[in-house]
Amino acid sequence: MTNGLDATTAQAWEAVGGTAGLAAKVSYQSAGEVLPAVLPVRELARATVGVCSLAAAELLAARNGGSVPGVRVDEAAVATAFVSERHLRVNGREATLFAPLSGFWRTADGWVRTHANYPHHRVRLLEALGIGPGEGRGGAGPGTGDDRGAALVGPLTEALAELTALEVQERVYAAGGLAVAVAPDRDRGSGAHRQPLAEIREEEEAGGRRLPSAPLPATGVRVLDLTRVIAGPVATRTLALLGADVLRVDPPGLAEDPDSHIDTGWGKRSTLLDLDSAEGRSTFQSLLDSADAVVTGYRPGSLERRGMTAEELMARRPGLVVAQLCAWGWSGPWADRRGFDSLVQAARGIAAAEAGPEGRPGALPAQALDHGTGYLLAAGVLRALAARQTDGRGRRLRFSLAGTADWLLGGVVPEPAGEGPYEAADWLARTPSPHGPLRHALPPVRYEGSPRTWASPPSPWGTDRAVWRGDEGHRA
Repeated sequence: MTNGLDATTAQAWEAVGGTAGLAAKVSYQSAGEVLPAVLPVRELARATVGVCSLAAAELLAARNGGSVPGVRVDEAAVATAFVSERHLRVNGREATLFAPLSGFWRTADGWVRTHANYPHHRVRLLEALGIGPGEGRGGAGPGTGDDRGAALVGPLTEALAELTALEVQERVYAAGGLAVAVAPDRDRGSGAHRQPLAEIREEEEAGGRRLPSAPLPATGVRVLDLTRVIAGPVATRTLALLGADVLRVDPPGLAEDPDSHIDTGWGKRSTLLDLDSAEGRSTFQSLLDSADAVVTGYRPGSLERRGMTAEELMARRPGLVVAQLCAWGWSGPWADRRGFDSLVQAARGIAAAEAGPEGRPGALPAQALDHGTGYLLAAGVLRALAARQTDGRGRRLRFSLAGTADWLLGGVVPEPAGEGPYEAADWLARTPSPHGPLRHALPPVRYEGSPRTWASPPSPWGTDRAVWRGDEGHRA
């Protein structure tokens, strides 16, 4: 057991606006060589969970008075949570992680990484390369378990081998698909434009409500969750653990991967709103009028095109905390591109750093950019709410997978692993749910008196009403 912020946690705490006075509140319990990698993944993982736990403890003290509770970061809990999707069992069934056409592929001059877990991305990848008759843009619904792409592995291999990596990258991107050239070092491709770990801007106008005393840090906090896949949903899953009323909002025509939704849906509710319709926009604005935070992670530009920039949201709701998430950062040549953890690893130089002796690109032992960014984002929201208790002002927060990748490559400080046993089973639980019995990872965010698990299992996707808890009787 060690006490006090390590160098990496201190960096992250400063990035989310934390002050040095709380450093002694954190202790670490080692678990040996968990999350082993060339790069310091264990250190990144425990730092992001540590700052999130500390931010939760700080907000609880800001609401209730008194001292900030102590925080304990257990590396075993962190390691288990960082691969929560791998531990998930739904009625005994394992979750499926990557589709057949998602992965590393040789090109004429190197490697590319593709992402084709969703039917529309798979279709566009194939169309860009002139493969197959096309499967229809609707597909059979999302899900990495859809194995229709397996028969096309051979044709895809042949097509990619005839093109350079950059030719594949740009051709697929132009078609609306997802593929990136694997950077052979840390300075190629999108990695040339370094991104910050976090960006925080305080709004001039006050108006946010002061949160009353409560048993949990985020009790009564209302959060609109406009995120998908892993990073954003991990952040809002964490806010739900800490007592927030989190309402996830999705468009009706773009279903989420079922396993991903279950893994990250704990404690939240899920509703569908068509933001292109007058009715959908009106409902969203009604929800916004009493929201404390909005967390966004939709594709770049999608909310802006609908008149929902951060500035517009905050102008309508003074004191609002707006936390924004993207893949490639908020400036630079790739700022408007879609992306996923695996693609950022490839383009940023992480896949090269983790390559095997034969030169094939490698991957981190977890979707560490996703999970780490998720805990940082949750920490940012919690810190912003704590600051609002004093000044009433909202904050705009920006995070990116690329910023977390750059931090891993050049900022995270390696620390020797301590001794300690690690059994993932110690950090797993079984819970009944509308999806059937679930086996799942327990949350790693811990402070003195924190909840051990979520108050409710994940709702089925899109089945909840677009209304805050407690307001059910006021809206049809």
